[in-house]
Amino acid sequence: MADKLTIEDMATFCKAKGFVYPTAELYGGLAGFFDFGPLGVEVTNNLKQHWWKTFVQGRDDMVGMDGSIITNPKVWQASGHVDCFEDVLVECKKCHTRVRGDQLLEEQLKIQADGLSREDITKLVRENGIRCPQCKGELGEGKQFNLMFHTTVGPAAEEGAKSYLRPETAQLIFADFKAITDTTRLKLPFGIAQIGRVFRNEIAPRDFLFRCREFEQMELEYFIHPKQVNDCPYLKDVLMHRVLVFSSDMQEKNQQAKEMSMKDALDKKIIKTPWHAYWLATMHQWFIGLGANPAKFRIRQHLQKEKSHYALETWDLEYEFPFGWKELQGMANRTDFDLQQHTKHSKKDLSLFDEESKERIMPHVVAEPSQGVGRAFLVFMFDAYADDKERGNIVLRLHPLLAPIKAAVFPLVNKEGLPELAQEIYHDLKKEFAAAYDRSGSVGRRYARNDEIGTPYCITIDFDSLKLKDVTIRDRDTTRQKRVKIKDLRDTLRKLVSGELSFEELKVV
Repeated sequence: MADKLTIEDMATFCKAKGFVYPTAELYGGLAGFFDFGPLGVEVTNNLKQHWWKTFVQGRDDMVGMDGSIITNPKVWQASGHVDCFEDVLVECKKCHTRVRGDQLLEEQLKIQADGLSREDITKLVRENGIRCPQCKGELGEGKQFNLMFHTTVGPAAEEGAKSYLRPETAQLIFADFKAITDTTRLKLPFGIAQIGRVFRNEIAPRDFLFRCREFEQMELEYFIHPKQVNDCPYLKDVLMHRVLVFSSDMQEKNQQAKEMSMKDALDKKIIKTPWHAYWLATMHQWFIGLGANPAKFRIRQHLQKEKSHYALETWDLEYEFPFGWKELQGMANRTDFDLQQHTKHSKKDLSLFDEESKERIMPHVVAEPSQGVGRAFLVFMFDAYADDKERGNIVLRLHPLLAPIKAAVFPLVNKEGLPELAQEIYHDLKKEFAAAYDRSGSVGRRYARNDEIGTPYCITIDFDSLKLKDVTIRDRDTTRQKRVKIKDLRDTLRKLVSGELSFEELKVV
């Protein structure tokens, strides 16, 4: 099962099946960069489309945008990234291997080291006699390392040509805030969402897609009236939602995380605001709604030492990967820090006029659910992966909405009109779904091949299909088979994929 699967095993599986490849492997690759193959790009596109439909198109209080990867460098000066977007680098004096200090401490001392200062990391390395993980040589002092990639715009000799590849999508939302509010009819509370590529020059990229130098973010900034932080009209929808909670107090006292409802967490003042509780629960629900295992998630509150200086409160939605509990999604209450910073640096007023109080107010970002597409992809892949001993092959139980191929069409044999009918059905399905046509090998082997890549439904055309105008449809997860009329096939598949109809509810013709 997936619990025994390592991240290295997953990387091997993804490469072998055409989900993800190391970039330019022909030339030795490049650490921290990956290419999504024919199947992987379908899964990530499905994942992004579902996220967008759920949180943008499916809501009245949200709009989307798509910001530029390279923007005016003053954006990054105002946000603090130029001066403060750093990790602590530790270098071996002997072999010159460079490692990220907090990760080294977490691996060696099994402590929470995120947010530790350069001085604290150097002190802990020396006090505990930690040596180079490569050659066991002596490690030098920690050094600050800025994670932004530099680039130039226009002729490099021109003044001001230096710029950056964006390290996050959030700042483009703040930079465009006035333009968006001026051209829409948004009223507080509202959100602005974005999906796009970001770039971070990680000291030591690792764990396959988990920590890369180029990845995609799915992020939204949710703005509220500063005097209405406790007025969340959607809270009732999630009050009884339960999740494993790991508060800062539990961490400091070495206690175990506890499962509780959002109501309990708010009543005990573990989560400070209803809006934060709402978005934490909503994002957890999105994952489990697409088939992720709810027991493998927890929300973890940042310790005071790791919390960003601008954040009133920060929680991470974490997932239990094979290499431990890791951040899947960061969610900070940023208050009005970003809008105030951009107001200060641009000399432009980003406040909104409040019609009720007849005054100008600066909205607060009460939550910013932000996650990497690659990490979400890993969650669904790990939870879907199963080594089915009875079948003798891997079964990738992806939710049909995420599956790269929705249906595979097989002629039982390659003669007597079956391939022609199968091709006709295949091309009809292709008008609406990602479908595949497979005529190679036994039907059993074709089933196995599609089980391994997550195809939820296989459709076999046999000799009865020619006479009765129906086909056999096989369910990936149960291996059950039923007959469906060809004229009803596309509609049936649409209902099965969307969840409107379960395979058990499918009537036999």
